[in-house]
Amino acid sequence: MGWKGTLRTIAAAQRRAEREALRRQRQLERQRKQIEKMQALEQATYEVQVYENYIEVLTSVHKDCGADWDWEAIQSAAPPKKPVKSEAYERKARDKLKAYRPSIVDKVLKRSETKRSELLAAVEAGKRKDKQLYQASLKEYERNYADWEETRVLAEKILAGDKESYIEAITKIDPFSEISQLESSVEFHAIDSRVTEITLYVNGEDVVPTEVKTFLKSGRLSIRKMPKTKFYELYQDYACGAVLRVARELFALLPVEIAIVTAVGELLNTKTGHLESRPILSVVISRDTLDKLNFAALDPSDAMENFFHRMKFRKTKGFQPIEAIQPSEIEPLVNDAA
Repeated sequence: MGWKGTLRTIAAAQRRAEREALRRQRQLERQRKQIEKMQALEQATYEVQVYENYIEVLTSVHKDCGADWDWEAIQSAAPPKKPVKSEAYERKARDKLKAYRPSIVDKVLKRSETKRSELLAAVEAGKRKDKQLYQASLKEYERNYADWEETRVLAEKILAGDKESYIEAITKIDPFSEISQLESSVEFHAIDSRVTEITLYVNGEDVVPTEVKTFLKSGRLSIRKMPKTKFYELYQDYACGAVLRVARELFALLPVEIAIVTAVGELLNTKTGHLESRPILSVVISRDTLDKLNFAALDPSDAMENFFHRMKFRKTKGFQPIEAIQPSEIEPLVNDAA
């Protein structure tokens, strides 16, 4: 082959290499786009799941409740048993000492006394261990007994209708802890042994997202502004659900029959341009009525119709301020529950 032919061969080989490199480049670019698409798909899926879960938490708080407290069973519960001192480790060491018989090797090497001394030391170590275990068990028993006595006394007071004991139980047991995780707080007041007042400070409207996140068939994340009616509907369900949850937790903990629950939220005062804490919902909830509700299926806002309540709500403006229900207004309901 002449030099021109050689050059043509080399040039053709270079072009083939360039074409292969370009093909490889295009292949890698397609892979990059595919990976980015998969990452975007995963990110979109994650964001939609987080959004939907938050909405579910916000609007389903009424569905859960702590276990009922049986104060009669607590009052009559037997005290913890005082531990009995054990000699198990000492006995085991003494048995080994008693069973020890020097072997021929021990006698030849003159280590019988050394082994016997070690076994005697093990007996003393066993005594110390038995004593340590007993002292630890005794301390645990004393703590358990003090807890038992304190709880028994509390149960006795609660069953007697002592109002201060109601506050003590709520303080110690903290039945409204999940409500507080939604940045809400609770104030409790016992009117008498059967009727209580609760003020529930719900989070402001910013607890509800202002955007709706959905997953498109194309795999992209759709983010759009939440319609006002949907926004206020969610906030209403959140506030009403929190009121129901507070009542459920209260009735599960204490032997009261009626709870006046007033939700307080921040509303804009158009005269001053400032947010002010105002009652937005006030409900008289009786144990009998609450026990009949199916919390897994009800709508928390619609459920308010089961109770004497005050609520001004507009679909496009949300809650309006109301006057909280006062204990003096519910005397007929209290008499009916007696």
